[in-house]
Amino acid sequence: MDCRIIKAPGENTLAILNRRKGSRGDIEKPGAVGLVQGRLIEMVCASDIAEKAVGVIVEDIKGTCPQNMIMLAIFGDVASVTAAIEQIKLKEKKQEW
Repeated sequence: MDCRIIKAPGENTLAILNRRKGSRGDIEKPGAVGLVQGRLIEMVCASDIAEKAVGVIVEDIKGTCPQNMIMLAIFGDVASVTAAIEQIKLKEKKQEW
């Protein structure tokens, strides 16, 4: 699993994510976006962990990848996105899915 945080994402970055996210309606400019990429089973668990940890919005990001990897975008303020990513990493390390 790979994780990154984009603080103060740019307009074009948000446009890319809004075009590729699973639900309808655009996400307004968040303070940060966390990106998490991995296998489907990991992404479903990561989504649950992020939502339970703090008040963030989690969206699946559409794409095509022969290795069946998908990506989540976690939208929120910097502190919330950082906390969500840290919880995901912690649970992954401990294998507490």
